[in-house]
Amino acid sequence: MSTTTKLPAPPATGRSLKRHVGLIGLMWASVGSIIGSGWLYGAKNAVVAAGPAAIISWGVGAVAIVLLALVHAELGGMFPVAGGTARYPHYVFGGLAGMSFGWFSWLQAATVAPIEVEAMIGYAGHWSFASGFQNADGTLTASGLLVAVFLMAFFVAINFLGVRVLAHANSATTWWKIFVPLVTIFAVALTHFHSSNFTSHGFAPFGAKGVLAAISTSGIIFALLGFEQAIQLAGESKNPKRDIPRAVLGSVAIGSTIYVLLQVAYIGALPGASFAKGWANLAYAGISGPWAGLASVIGMGLLAKVLFLDAVISPAGTGLIYTTSTSRISYGLARNGYAPEAFEKTGEQGVPWFGLALSFVVGVICFLPFPSWQQLVSFITSASVLMYAGAPLAYGALRKQLPNRERPYRLPFGQIISPVSFVVASLIIYWSGWETLWRLGIAIVLGYALLGGYAWYAHSANKPNAPRMDWKSAQWLPVYLVGLGIISWQGGFGGESHIGLWVDMGIIAAFSLGIYYWAVNTSLKTAAIERNIEDVEVVDAGGH
Repeated sequence: MSTTTKLPAPPATGRSLKRHVGLIGLMWASVGSIIGSGWLYGAKNAVVAAGPAAIISWGVGAVAIVLLALVHAELGGMFPVAGGTARYPHYVFGGLAGMSFGWFSWLQAATVAPIEVEAMIGYAGHWSFASGFQNADGTLTASGLLVAVFLMAFFVAINFLGVRVLAHANSATTWWKIFVPLVTIFAVALTHFHSSNFTSHGFAPFGAKGVLAAISTSGIIFALLGFEQAIQLAGESKNPKRDIPRAVLGSVAIGSTIYVLLQVAYIGALPGASFAKGWANLAYAGISGPWAGLASVIGMGLLAKVLFLDAVISPAGTGLIYTTSTSRISYGLARNGYAPEAFEKTGEQGVPWFGLALSFVVGVICFLPFPSWQQLVSFITSASVLMYAGAPLAYGALRKQLPNRERPYRLPFGQIISPVSFVVASLIIYWSGWETLWRLGIAIVLGYALLGGYAWYAHSANKPNAPRMDWKSAQWLPVYLVGLGIISWQGGFGGESHIGLWVDMGIIAAFSLGIYYWAVNTSLKTAAIERNIEDVEVVDAGGH
């Protein structure tokens, strides 16, 4: 990495963010997002879906996230702007693509906090006072819904105190969130580890399909998501060009290592009787809180108490930072002209207050159509990876159109890693299943109606930052979205099963590579890309 001078802080105009976050704050924002409710549920859900071969699922998931993180690290260093993941496609493909991936980014961020609230309430059921918050199927009762609304309000209230207070609060909780899983891994592995658990009922009882489905549907990818938080906070970083690549890559390394070790320790510690009827029927006392229940069953009562406490702290920290992210993405959407100017307005602490208020409302709504943790995870995984898919496309176009632009971090073999990472993103979306993707399709149409309607209004009212749609450079986008949907509908992951396993993945890979090179070759030309970049830099400096 090269050393660069620090960016000057933008003027306090009522529409500017404040650069108060250092390297540790950025990295801990990402690590704190990665280690949330995923570690509490992921190991159990993965082993039920894939058996002990869940270890392979975690490995594949980790490789996929690393590939995507590498691409984001170069882009994050090049463009240290708030809500970066929502803005890279805007630079190289113009308004339609920028609006689309901006919506995917916002949708992903806005629905994570409700997932974390679900996790907190689920584990809290261990205590008698909270036992009535959830039904037997994991859905919220009326009292549980009230508690969920209160927790969402709490996340928003903390965010109103400003990014400096948020960074300190998140840093403290993240140290705890790293410490507890590591203690759990070593305590369980050293005292209750049975290597025979990995083979006694078959290492891969559900075959390759189980291994692959577990990546999307059991919470593996969801658990590993979060490295982009450093990018979303780039507009508030003290030294973004130096710190963002380090924060992104460092957080992925920490998170992936912890999750793989947790899966190994969990499988090895399970009593034989718990999976005597097969991994799909895994059962033991307290399994609704998988790790804490396991600690109780194997006689580690003190660890169980710590885990029940952590089951409140870990998801709360992740929900807190994603509430922050949601408001920064909406801020970025407004800066690019896709959303009303109200989302740009900041209070005395430099907080985009309107975006925070909307994140609360949307979070509460999410408890209604997707009331259980597992349903929310499936939905958010596909939305998340669809968001990430924009970065490899932007990367490929920028390497072609702006090869000499300064890159504080330059990805080795990027021209190979970039298309591969786009294929991987498409596969993860496909593995999430048709039942999830058709719902995601409805959400995408809703986004086009909302953001497209505002873009039309902005042009009609001659708004100075009304976005240029650039239809030609985004011609590949509808083909990609519809094509993925058709393949999923006809495939074997919740679809009609007209396409066999492996053949379907070959089709996805070939289709994705075709889209990748189509997108790169039809991107905006160099002058137009530089104009978009300059427009964003001017706007982020405090003007319009």
